[in-house]
Amino acid sequence: MSIREFRPGDRVEGFFLLSGAYSKQSANGKPFLSVELGDASGTIEGKVWDYSGPVSPADTGAVVKIRGMVSEFRGAPQVTVEQIRLAVPGDVYNVKTLVPAAPLDEDDARRELLALVGSIADDDYRRVCQKVLEHYGERFFTIPAAKTVHHGFLHGLLMHTLFMARTADYLAGLYAGVIDRSLLLAGTILHDAAKCEEFNTSPLGLVTEYSNRGQLLGHLVMGAQTVAACAGALGIPEEKSTLLQHLLLSHHGQPEFGAAVVPICAESELLSLIDTMDSRMEIYREVLDQTPAGTCSSRIFALEHRVYHHQ
Repeated sequence: MSIREFRPGDRVEGFFLLSGAYSKQSANGKPFLSVELGDASGTIEGKVWDYSGPVSPADTGAVVKIRGMVSEFRGAPQVTVEQIRLAVPGDVYNVKTLVPAAPLDEDDARRELLALVGSIADDDYRRVCQKVLEHYGERFFTIPAAKTVHHGFLHGLLMHTLFMARTADYLAGLYAGVIDRSLLLAGTILHDAAKCEEFNTSPLGLVTEYSNRGQLLGHLVMGAQTVAACAGALGIPEEKSTLLQHLLLSHHGQPEFGAAVVPICAESELLSLIDTMDSRMEIYREVLDQTPAGTCSSRIFALEHRVYHHQ
């Protein structure tokens, strides 16, 4: 039974991803473990009462086997976990049922994105793009694009980048007199590439936390640094290197949203808009998938409002 199928009163037993674990203390002073259990269909909160180990917050990202009862707490399903343990060698479970993945064919998506890289007409921008992707390697095509909020699943960065690159390609043609397609496409493909070093990931590939460099610098700055290093190694003109760095540093739009600088060229302005659009549409996709038709979701923090799933 997948988490999405859980209903109050169900008895459940099986393997789940330990998406979160928090050691707490009840009102009467007894220790308990608050957990977030996940599979490919979603997540659910759970409580392991009168529990002090051995499963702990340090095991976040691991696979656990649980047995318990589904109940309801404050209008949401919750599992009272009677038994919990870490998965051990010899346990039989399907990883693909535990870890959410992008709803696309990974091989096709990779080929399409690399074809878009190859279509960059400007030799300098194309070579920088290829060198940065070579620098990050396989990780670029496999990691999530976020820990939460949007594209927080395997191949999420690939999906986010490809969808944005498709949009950038179209809009570059629509605004051909304003937009340098080569610059926009290179910036779009590389805008989140440094998330490869911003995130730490679990053995199953999901984001567990931010790396030290990720917390101290962030992917915008690290991405610009990588572009500068790769452009320098390739002997790319400084103007082009600086423009590409500007796109990465400004793609969050405004400082309150994490931008290091505001967009001040047409390509950086458009990249910021494309990023916002794709991020928000993915949030809608994920929320609609969990919201019955004809109803409203709860308030979505990232959107700052509810979402209505119309018929």
